[in-house]
Amino acid sequence: MSLPNSLRQFKVAAVQAAPVFLDRAATVDKALGLIQDAAKNGAALIAFPECWIPGYPWYIWLDSTAWGMRFVQRYAANGLELNSPDMARLQAAAEANNIHVALGFTEKSGGSLYIAQAILYPDGSPMWARRKLKPTHMERTVFGEGHGSDLSVRETALGRIGMLCCWEHLQPLSKYALYAQNEELHIGAWPSFSLYEDVANALGPTVNTSASLVYAVEGQSFVVAPCATISDDMVEVLCDTPEKRKLIRAGGGHARIFGPDGRLISNILAEDEEGLIYADIDLDLIAYSKATADPAGHYSRPDATRLLLNRAPMRPMEYVRLDYEVPAATGPDLSTKGREDYSNAATE
Repeated sequence: MSLPNSLRQFKVAAVQAAPVFLDRAATVDKALGLIQDAAKNGAALIAFPECWIPGYPWYIWLDSTAWGMRFVQRYAANGLELNSPDMARLQAAAEANNIHVALGFTEKSGGSLYIAQAILYPDGSPMWARRKLKPTHMERTVFGEGHGSDLSVRETALGRIGMLCCWEHLQPLSKYALYAQNEELHIGAWPSFSLYEDVANALGPTVNTSASLVYAVEGQSFVVAPCATISDDMVEVLCDTPEKRKLIRAGGGHARIFGPDGRLISNILAEDEEGLIYADIDLDLIAYSKATADPAGHYSRPDATRLLLNRAPMRPMEYVRLDYEVPAATGPDLSTKGREDYSNAATE
């Protein structure tokens, strides 16, 4: 069911730009400018690339983990916390410009980092944030994991929105979890496609823009796929040898927006060009694609194959309260009688 003030036709924007690498505050400043530009051009939503604040940690792919330790402290210090002044600035920009902001960022939570996405709402509603379930390959040296509740679709004024990052789009079951929740608008965030060009085609634009296209066709949803660029300044920071310069280069931006029939519906920028791409969305057009093949509906066979999704949050610590007094002399009662779990410390 749509929200009372929902829109069926609107414009969306996707970011193709480099962050101010390893500088959270400066990258937030840059994001505020892009949000304002998108709103001035009539967009109801702007989507940012994966880990755009403070930049994707490309150093993990260029040398040993020991060499990359030189970046660890600075990268962690520039992670973005959910409840922070910089996040409040971004939320204020969403409200001031009357635009939904689909943010891609490195989330700092306690002592850990996560690949995260969030929707900031123009009416000031509490943000919706999620984490990438499984960091890919070298990303596991930096980031923690999400859990099943991060595979969700939310009802918004712009329809039913879902989000995934990068190679989550190669995870068939994670994709299907969103298809089955009747997703209409999908935010697929990507970092850049200019790594290992001569040795790893799977990391390049052909495969990964195709993954966004296939997602649109399989899920019969509109797909907004922002994609960052790598700047010359970033190359200078990351590459201290000629060998590293052969592994990564400036550019790599391939932002795209696809319709539910797989059609490219946005403009395209040159891969080394920064800016915004736009597309007009009409959610009622999804009906044409759903009528042909809905893999989570009439085109499914749950009697033969179906997905089990565990959306229970998994926390490293749960709070337990005893509803009886523990005798001081004997210590705590180790039986299970009277124990109640609390998932939030605020209830204590």
